[in-house]
Amino acid sequence: MSRSVCIVQARMASTRLPGKVLLELAGRTVLSHVLERCQAIPGIDAVCCATPEGADCDLVVAEAQRCGVEVFRGSEEDVLDRYYGAAKTLQADFVLRVTSDCPLIDPELCDRVLAKVTSGGADFAVNNMPVTWPQGLDCEAFTFALLERAYRESQIFAEREHVGLFMRHASDVRRANVAAEGEDMSHHRWTLDTPQDYAFFDALFPRLSGGPEGWGYRVPLALVEADPKLAAINAGHEHPLKE
Repeated sequence: MSRSVCIVQARMASTRLPGKVLLELAGRTVLSHVLERCQAIPGIDAVCCATPEGADCDLVVAEAQRCGVEVFRGSEEDVLDRYYGAAKTLQADFVLRVTSDCPLIDPELCDRVLAKVTSGGADFAVNNMPVTWPQGLDCEAFTFALLERAYRESQIFAEREHVGLFMRHASDVRRANVAAEGEDMSHHRWTLDTPQDYAFFDALFPRLSGGPEGWGYRVPLALVEADPKLAAINAGHEHPLKE
């Protein structure tokens, strides 16, 4: 029986917004929102919070444990090594990668990306090649075999820091993409990286439906499209993967 694990990378350090994963949104931490949504992904057998070993991340560990997920501690800078260690420890056959600065991550969309790999149709799947979704819904899925290959073959710092970079460019990797249906939504910014991003989420979250009813991307999309002032709070940033 194959095993699919969602690994969420999280740490306290952040140049523009230190400690952002433990900031509160609607009375709960950002990290708890992310982990709860990841636990709801249909095709996932386990969720793991992969965080650095330093004492400054002890609070991240405590919050992840409170949320009832697995915890793995590893290198802060070599995130690829951290992912490989977590996936190996949890005996994953397939890995879904999510970052902890995405409190609007959509479980159903994540499942669609994961299915591209678990079905055997691809070794690596994403939803941003090309970019069509709001930034903050990004995820990557890959086989453990491909993760192990990337771990052994990645040489440059960027490939160690950005887990999927080697997988995106290796010529013989079978890749797949899940694109947004209809309109291009990539001008929406739903990621937490700056004080303006936090102000956006702080204004948005009290308006979201409680529980699973508010987890699908269409709910926040309807809110920001109905109230342009919301999207204007943190507008003006191009998606980093958009060409």
